[in-house]
Amino acid sequence: MSTERRNFLRLTALGLAGGALAARYEAAMAASADAHFDIRSFGASGDGKTIDSPAINRAIAAAAAAGGGVVRAPAGTYACYSIRLASFVTLFLDPGSIILAAAPPGYDAAESNAPWEAYQDFGHNHWHNSLIWGENLHDVALVGPGRIWGRGLSRGEWAEAGLPPADAPGAGDKAIALKRCRNVILRDFSILAGGHFGILATGVDNLAIDGISIDTNRDGMNIDACRNVHVSNCSVNSPSDDGICLKSSFALGEARATENVTISGCHVTGYELGTMLDGSFKRAAATPRAPMGRIKLGTESNGGFSNISISNCTFESCRGFALETVDGGTVEDISFTGVTMRDIRNAPFFLRLGARLRGPPGITVGTLRRIIISDVVCDAPANEMPAIISGIPGHPIEDVTISNVYLVQRGGGSAERAAIDPPEEAKDYPEPSRFGPLPAQALFVRHARNLAIDHLEIASTSPDARPVCWLRDVEGAAFTRFKSPPNGSGAAFLLEDTHRFRLAASPPLPDMTLDTVRQKALP
Repeated sequence: MSTERRNFLRLTALGLAGGALAARYEAAMAASADAHFDIRSFGASGDGKTIDSPAINRAIAAAAAAGGGVVRAPAGTYACYSIRLASFVTLFLDPGSIILAAAPPGYDAAESNAPWEAYQDFGHNHWHNSLIWGENLHDVALVGPGRIWGRGLSRGEWAEAGLPPADAPGAGDKAIALKRCRNVILRDFSILAGGHFGILATGVDNLAIDGISIDTNRDGMNIDACRNVHVSNCSVNSPSDDGICLKSSFALGEARATENVTISGCHVTGYELGTMLDGSFKRAAATPRAPMGRIKLGTESNGGFSNISISNCTFESCRGFALETVDGGTVEDISFTGVTMRDIRNAPFFLRLGARLRGPPGITVGTLRRIIISDVVCDAPANEMPAIISGIPGHPIEDVTISNVYLVQRGGGSAERAAIDPPEEAKDYPEPSRFGPLPAQALFVRHARNLAIDHLEIASTSPDARPVCWLRDVEGAAFTRFKSPPNGSGAAFLLEDTHRFRLAASPPLPDMTLDTVRQKALP
């Protein structure tokens, strides 16, 4: 093994160690001093005007040719077009260093992804048209307390003053894009205004994302068709789109699952753009599209999701947790636990099995099963939308356990709203608002099997005439230690075509077991 490669591995090991951030990087730099490639030595100016990406790419190429090393960006602002990563190379951003996305044109061309381009939007189908990208790499890292500022990146399909659309020649629409890579570390930097995606990782295995702050104008990070991924200690503010989003699209030409993923200790929000990083934390005004900022699994779901753990996270001023499979994938073995949510603007959680079926011919409806939601507090006094568990006829959501959940809702639903029969929207885009007004105050369940709910408590800021829980076409539903809001005027439960319903230890409601219910309201 070469000296440079040993130093690369020593740097990575030091980056994984604990201790103060400054001391950690100082030690790492000293340990790998003979493997440094300072971008200023390769011609970078750092004046914020000169295009420095050719110099940075020369430094990366030199490090790769030497067998690996650390490409260092000292303090300064480096206006750049596409930066191309390399195996066994760490790009290190010093404190005070900024990689600035320059105004287009100038980015690498969006490569062809035919014939798979019909099954995802433009942003998911291309990787080279990015500020920083890598394909078919291994043992690569982007670390350090510097910043990536995507000022010149397109957000995608929405018009923006002074910027061409994402598919224009020379345009870029992602801060970081990785395709078919392995053994990747992203750590400690921040992203401001990252374009369509702050981070897009497609088919990346053994991916660690830790300690990153993203304050962006569309998706924070998309993890698509990846395996063995750990996202930890990240803060993502994305008022106009999703914060941390897992997907399993057909962009790689196959239905590849996203699996073995942990998301822990993260904070997702929908504040006004830029106000997380500048510390002002201004809450965004509600619009039909915003704020968003949530953790979501979907919408692209051809390959499905399995063995996913989301724990000890916080949501604030954004939408609720979404778990969706509408393109034929299997979703199973998912846990969402130890989460606090404040100022949530729509369904606290949304479990959706649908039949959009975007993909090659022959796709059939997927499955959604073995889901645990536990130890969740959701304070949403402005929200009038219930939590939603919705399959489609003949395809129920199965084996869902919900325990130790406290929901604060707005209430205020009318008797007219309680009588609504909402559409199925089986082929529609999966989003809670697509159902329109719903006839439940706190929990809407349709087409489900084997539902166990223990210690669900509901509070409401105003009386609501809707039933607290609305169930239709449910096979096996057990509620224990259930507590309705004391100021509700609607029934506790409305059951339709429900079998094997059980209620216990939920005073003042009596214990009961009902074998078959065609339609019944329980006070």
